[in-house]
Amino acid sequence: MLIRSMKGRALVAWNLRRVRVAQGLSQERLAADAGVDRAYLGSLERQAENPTVDLLDKVAEALAVPLSELFLAPAADESPPMPLRGGRRGRN
Repeated sequence: MLIRSMKGRALVAWNLRRVRVAQGLSQERLAADAGVDRAYLGSLERQAENPTVDLLDKVAEALAVPLSELFLAPAADESPPMPLRGGRRGRN
């Protein structure tokens, strides 16, 4: 898919994961902070849901970014955001 032709749902999914991973937040943590279900948040990242503006406002606020950040078109050479490493971190 050409980046220029990304639909709104794809842009939201891309940017939601990009910002969440950059902040080191799990889906579970972001969902709790935004007051939404974790499974629903995962569905947003997989483009399986069509979120309302109100829900996107909650997520953007929990991420401490402007709503417009969720609609930024990635650069043509930008790689998709990688998921966070799963599992529990070891104790020191």
